[in-house]
Amino acid sequence: MYRQTMICPWLVCIFTSEFNMEPELQIQALSDWLPGFTRPLIISGPCGAESEEQVMQTARGLAQLGRVTIFRAGVWKPRTRPNSFEGRGVKALSWLSRVKAETGMLTAVEVARAEHVEEALRHGIDILWIGARTTVNPFSVQEIAEALKGVDIPVMVKNPIHADIQLWLGALERLNLAGITKLAAIHRGFYTSDKTHFRNIPRWELAIELQTLCPTLPLICDPSHICGRTDTLAAVAQKALDLNMSGLMIESHIHPEEALSDAKQQITPDTLGWLLDGLTIRNTSSDNQVFTDQLEQLRRIIDEIDEELIRTLARRMEVVEQIGEYKRDNNVTVFQLERWLSILRSRLASGVIHGLQESFIKEIYESLHKESIRKQTEISEVKERK
Repeated sequence: MYRQTMICPWLVCIFTSEFNMEPELQIQALSDWLPGFTRPLIISGPCGAESEEQVMQTARGLAQLGRVTIFRAGVWKPRTRPNSFEGRGVKALSWLSRVKAETGMLTAVEVARAEHVEEALRHGIDILWIGARTTVNPFSVQEIAEALKGVDIPVMVKNPIHADIQLWLGALERLNLAGITKLAAIHRGFYTSDKTHFRNIPRWELAIELQTLCPTLPLICDPSHICGRTDTLAAVAQKALDLNMSGLMIESHIHPEEALSDAKQQITPDTLGWLLDGLTIRNTSSDNQVFTDQLEQLRRIIDEIDEELIRTLARRMEVVEQIGEYKRDNNVTVFQLERWLSILRSRLASGVIHGLQESFIKEIYESLHKESIRKQTEISEVKERK
């Protein structure tokens, strides 16, 4: 159960009481630390900085598009296997300095240790990001936060590998408590063992939850890591913009087929330009009074339906309690598999008839069943205590 706390007014967040942070912390809007910012912010560059020639050719191609604000490149690459390409390290930072001097694009690198932070700052890197593998480790994030105390630099935090929004929020808090106010979150999808057409499932609902909890926090989507392939990049990028995300981080390589890491998800600068041209940038509001009036009328209808739904749910739970008392008094188990499977089958069938997705109905009834079991178990425990 979420509630308003003194956790982090800087994010206007509401979440569980297990966190106790100092109040009066703040976060700056993108427009405050990126002069001339217009949505969407485009961040691009190779997965890894492999050579000076590769970095510079890619950067020149991206600069010609006139739409890329930040050039990203992996300098230190956290890899699963020790013999994989792990980046060129410190020497690659001078290549990024050259990118900035020649193209005017800002530069960004991933950091995972205090030493990475120190070297990046020494070479004049403009923006840092914390990768998914690092976000999962509070010790590593705290080490980075300590290294950034007293430094005025933007930091972007990728979501953790697994779908744990508290780890994501915790990393942002640690950095803010260290004095970093130029913060952004990067949605790069979440690991799943299921076979899907995504490399990392987007779990859009978690991105929406983060936006809901932290409405002042810029949220950037990383379609490259969500897709893991190039043919679905445009669709995911469009979805992110339709969800009102502030920008996109898309990996680009002058010769993707020769990339030393993540070759299947990188595109050329020219392809990126084509992808961006195909995106529809929608407004968050409209000055059309007819549209506004009609939208408000439809929203009022939704409000009325929601109120009716709540009353219906309350009535359902009243009946659930009666069933719980009846089971208790007749010494019958709370959970009965056959009844639950019967409910699930019939409701799914009814939902399909009414044009609703099975997954949607299933999720609703699983939540209802969970609450019903909780209530009936609570009723049974009352008798046992007596």
